[in-house]
Amino acid sequence: MKQTNLVRNILSGIENLLLHKLRSFLTMLGVVFGVGSVVAMLSVGEGASKEALGQIRKLGSDNIIVNSVKPIEDEAASSGTRSFASVYGLKYEDHTRVVETFNTVKKTAPAKLLRKEGRLRDKAMELRIVGTTPAWFELVPRPVLAGRVLLASDETDRKPAAVLTEFGARKLLAAENTIGQFFRLGGSSFEIVGIIKSESGQAGNIQIPDQEVDVYIPLSVARTYFGDRSIRRTSGSMQAEEVELHQLIVQTNDTETVEQTAKGIEEMLKRFHKKTDYIVSVPLALLRQAEATKRTFNIVLGSIACISLLVGGIGIMNIMLASVTERTREIGIRRAIGAKRRQIISQFIIETVVLSTIGGLIGLGLGVLIPVLITYFAGMPTVITPESIVLPLFISAGIGITFGLYPAIRAAKVDPIVALRHE
Repeated sequence: MKQTNLVRNILSGIENLLLHKLRSFLTMLGVVFGVGSVVAMLSVGEGASKEALGQIRKLGSDNIIVNSVKPIEDEAASSGTRSFASVYGLKYEDHTRVVETFNTVKKTAPAKLLRKEGRLRDKAMELRIVGTTPAWFELVPRPVLAGRVLLASDETDRKPAAVLTEFGARKLLAAENTIGQFFRLGGSSFEIVGIIKSESGQAGNIQIPDQEVDVYIPLSVARTYFGDRSIRRTSGSMQAEEVELHQLIVQTNDTETVEQTAKGIEEMLKRFHKKTDYIVSVPLALLRQAEATKRTFNIVLGSIACISLLVGGIGIMNIMLASVTERTREIGIRRAIGAKRRQIISQFIIETVVLSTIGGLIGLGLGVLIPVLITYFAGMPTVITPESIVLPLFISAGIGITFGLYPAIRAAKVDPIVALRHE
């Protein structure tokens, strides 16, 4: 019986709204744009944060990245002289100390970074040489497209093996045989043993370890062929730098020990380095910070969009108060034939909920369409989550109840005798 009355009241509410189609539609617009803006803004924010979080996760939540950086005093000194040799950065001994000192360290990947010209017959391009160990490909996992990655035997035998990125392979090996091909790298001959897919970009303030123009060779070969000193010539000056290791990636045995190990490594480096010529980065800490920023960002965007819903709710209240005035005689007749106050209240609340819910559904469609258009035309990633769909619908229904309650109570309090005299 109660279900029958509810269905009858809903149908009656829809019928009353259809009597004033234009007014009902204009009233719904506030809810439509409110719900649409909530869904669209949350999806844009979710897309932007998901891309940033994805980049950070690629660095590894259990990894610590230590980079060599040129001290500020060395930068100032080199800019004021015609020839200056700067010695800074991580040492091979630092890598040994990290491995031997911390029992929380599971694996390490030291890297020497250089820039040399790669040449295959008439094709040439500048490549970034990454002299490293096989552990690099475990800590920075990337799909192998052809061949293999570096092996432990390449390191111990000082084999001139090279692993190219897909980008470099396309530039140098177009129309050529790939695996087993020899090419010149910085004046020395190397054999291409594999091709991998690489990533590039930056995650927060941490540079992703690999780049599109990378070529990976054994660390022992990089030391033997190219040494630790590099010379850079600019107009009218020559600068020499001596860096043993440019980067050290440290993997811990548990994410719970990452930050503690990072602090330990930093303290150890302070003891053995007179200058701050290194920087310790913890992707896990950056990930937590980014997730906290994402939550704040979504709250701000959602709050701004909810203001539109609030305006839509005020519009609903306004139109329902006008409806109460217009239907005063109808209310009096219903009260005179035995309708109770709660029945009058439920009738008006149902009408406002129907109005706001229909507006919410239309707004939901609009909110889903906007992110699709943004992704298509602007190329910006957007993500529509279940929460961004369900939340606005509940809010729109809640607004219908909240802003329809006062007009409904006011309608129920109308004196039947006065209402029957109303013209």
